[in-house]
Amino acid sequence: MKNDYIRNTLESQFFTKHNPKILPIIRKATVGIAGAGGLGSNVAVSLARAGIGKLIIADFDKIEPSNLNRQQYFIEQIGMPKVQALKENLMKINPFSKYEIYHSLIMEDNIPDLFGEADIMIEAFDKAGMKKMLIETWIQYFPDKPIIAASGLAGYGKNEIIHTHKFDNIYICGDEESDLTNGISPMAPRVGIVANMQANLVLELLLRDV
Repeated sequence: MKNDYIRNTLESQFFTKHNPKILPIIRKATVGIAGAGGLGSNVAVSLARAGIGKLIIADFDKIEPSNLNRQQYFIEQIGMPKVQALKENLMKINPFSKYEIYHSLIMEDNIPDLFGEADIMIEAFDKAGMKKMLIETWIQYFPDKPIIAASGLAGYGKNEIIHTHKFDNIYICGDEESDLTNGISPMAPRVGIVANMQANLVLELLLRDV
């Protein structure tokens, strides 16, 4: 009983700064995140802090040392499935939301089963082919649900060219120019900027009628 009281009190304090008009909408929302790397892990942390009611996260990869320079993981989690480690970290940040994780490869035929419940989809892949596959599959099955993708986030600086483009229910965040080539690696500040643009757009879309 005492533990329930403490949890309920903490939960109310966690959300005390939110506008009471928007909190029920945020708490009811479900967001899908395809990929738990630089973009996906940063998007997930921001949305968890915002209080999104449920995140569905899928990724088949495991944590490597090179991931730690821009992804939301820790040294002791090296070798763990990213989705498992990410859920652990999200629970430490906000244990009042739900986190549904899948350690699996995302393919055309499992996207509806994995993410069908989501109100909004986040594309957080590294490879162009996977991005294209997810976007095309999503708009085929869920044409009325927004998908927020990312394109062009390598390197550093050039804040002035980072933007968002909208095509029907497809949104693309990034500079749409920089590629992952030798000497132009993804770095934490720019990855974080684009990831947080995606997360911020989730909130904007959820709350557009408020």
